[in-house]
Amino acid sequence: MKQVTKDMIIRDVLNLDAGCADFLFAIGMHCLGCPSASGETLEMACSVHGADVDKLVSDLNEYLKDK
Repeated sequence: MKQVTKDMIIRDVLNLDAGCADFLFAIGMHCLGCPSASGETLEMACSVHGADVDKLVSDLNEYLKDK
């Protein structure tokens, strides 16, 4: 099973499943294609965007559990 952790790089999360982008867009991460954003961890990006990284990780893992 694919699993996301808060220390994963955004690019690696998107490589797991392109549908993960929808979760990132929903919390205001609209710069997924820029080089610096794709190199950030989920935790770093959530900190910048004021999002709860634990909720995001939980939501992503729920989405990925049947993939």
